Amino acid sequence: MVKVSFSSALAQKEVKKDAESLLPGEKDPEVGVPLRQPSRAWCWCMCLGLALMLSGVVVGGAYLYRYYIVEEGRVFVCGVKYREEDYIIREEEEVQLPSHFQLRKLEESIRILEREQVALINVPVPEFQDSDPADIVHDFHRRLTAYLDLSLNKCYVIPLNTSVVMLPTDLVQLLDNIRMGTYLPQSYLIHEEMVVTEQLQHVEQLGYFIHSLCQGKDTYRLQRRDRILGMQKREALNCHKIRHFESNVVVETLICEP
Repeated sequence: MVKVSFSSALAQKEVKKDAESLLPGEKDPEVGVPLRQPSRAWCWCMCLGLALMLSGVVVGGAYLYRYYIVEEGRVFVCGVKYREEDYIIREEEEVQLPSHFQLRKLEESIRILEREQVALINVPVPEFQDSDPADIVHDFHRRLTAYLDLSLNKCYVIPLNTSVVMLPTDLVQLLDNIRMGTYLPQSYLIHEEMVVTEQLQHVEQLGYFIHSLCQGKDTYRLQRRDRILGMQKREALNCHKIRHFESNVVVETLICEP
């Protein structure tokens, strides 16, 4: 009878060797493992992400410039006292107003953007009842004026009247000259009459400032009444007044709808 036996040390060594061969983290140093190269898709994704980030910076910078730098400007809050009657003060002539004539007072806020050649005017609710509050834009670059009647929530656009509205630089100089006082010198009232001719559909073509004023509102084109052939002065129209000033005179703009 032959007795077969195994050495315990040899058995433990072989078992340990088999167990170590099953561990995933340990590789035979003699066996080469191929290295993975970065894929091109990953590079394209990184480039696209950088492009999107740069475009976001550009758009954000343009937004900040438009709303925080462009719209900065000198702001004046002032008023004027004026006579109700039409009156023209001649140069180098002192005029003594009779005591029985009562002067009216008109206040407004004026923001002037000299670089953009734009004047932004806010006329609050006046102390008298025959005039509407309004926001006004005078755009000298596009030579347009826009009135937003705040009572009607309607916008009206007409060519800029440079014979009445001062250039932004001249208006700044005028307002600087009276900064020490609360009101402008006593002035007079002039009238202008406008008639609605058509409704405008593409307000974005009128420039940034007028588009910002009239966006989402019914917008109409105006024409001076005395230039419309066949328009009778006493024709019954639905009219609203806006009193404002952009120079040393007060202007009453009468806007009528047929």
